[in-house]
Amino acid sequence: MKMRKLATVALSALAAFAVVAPAVANAAEERPKMLAPLGDPPSPPDNPTTPEKVELGKLLFFDGRLSGNGAMPCSACHSPDAGWDFPEKISLGYPGTAHWRNSQTIINSAYYGKLFWAGSSKSLEGQARSAARGGVAGNGEDDMMEAKLAFVPEYRKRFKEVFGDVWPNVRNAYMAIAAFERTLVQTDTPFDNYMRGDDNALNDAQKRGLALFTGKAGCVQCHSGAMLTNEKYYNLGVPPYDGWETDALAQISFRFELYAKGVTQDKYRKYKDDPGLYFRTKETADLGKFRVPSLRYTKYTAPYMHNGMIATLKDVVDFYDAGGGTNEFSATKTKLIKPLGLNDTEKADLVAFLESLSGERITMDAPDLPPSEPLPAPSN
Repeated sequence: MKMRKLATVALSALAAFAVVAPAVANAAEERPKMLAPLGDPPSPPDNPTTPEKVELGKLLFFDGRLSGNGAMPCSACHSPDAGWDFPEKISLGYPGTAHWRNSQTIINSAYYGKLFWAGSSKSLEGQARSAARGGVAGNGEDDMMEAKLAFVPEYRKRFKEVFGDVWPNVRNAYMAIAAFERTLVQTDTPFDNYMRGDDNALNDAQKRGLALFTGKAGCVQCHSGAMLTNEKYYNLGVPPYDGWETDALAQISFRFELYAKGVTQDKYRKYKDDPGLYFRTKETADLGKFRVPSLRYTKYTAPYMHNGMIATLKDVVDFYDAGGGTNEFSATKTKLIKPLGLNDTEKADLVAFLESLSGERITMDAPDLPPSEPLPAPSN
């Protein structure tokens, strides 16, 4: 009799385990395989991250000496107080010009394989160099910026310690800036914690938003992986920047970019919108296409899209729900984007999920920059 009771208890326990075990397995399966939490940032073999290099890069990131006029540091367009980007539709332009694209956040840029809206740089080192030298950005010349660094005793000391430079080498300045930028990461968002197994990291609205993101809304078609981007190029029908209609300086800068990037005479006269990837490929099929941005840290980086023409995350969801928009290059608009038929509750849930991709705001005070001094007299 006792043996029968023991057997009954054992069978009951096994049955209970059989019910619980699938529930645990199903909970694990709820994490969509096409998304992932963010891991540690890379440390490239040709530019390994060290504390000394990062500290030098931090100084240089905030130092206007790495620009043409001495007043356009990286932080001018990537302000810590403004999401590490620029809080207007179009980024700050070099004095006497206007920029012509929205500034993207530096946060988590360490993980990108392509930098800039058209993927023109393949590394943070290359991005730093392009920005410092860009005609409507830093507008610097390498030799002049290098000379300005040489007049700073603290930089001569640090460049020698970090890179072995007798005199600061401006290419090593870009290496240091990139090393600093690779420390500006956020890997502990509610989304990351949820993907690592914490069921309580997302609230109910955010979980419903995640289900929409990977299901009905179809966002995951392009916003996938740990960075929530496939880094491919699409034309979504984003309307053209409205400043080109009224701002004479913006018009001049836009024409400068068209000319500098080698469009034909006909296109130079005709285009009233940013050709995007076409500048790099000169393929008509790439007109109006831009690289898919990461959705991380977007809670703090409004306005959105390559020209800042969408003001809020709610507006972004409305834009996609409507099937995108129209622009001068609508012939190349992606077929992936179509009306979604979301109701107001679904839209609010999707926005709630998008906000879960950002943790606490990352801020930083600008460091005290070392002074310039006359070069020491040569020893006899």
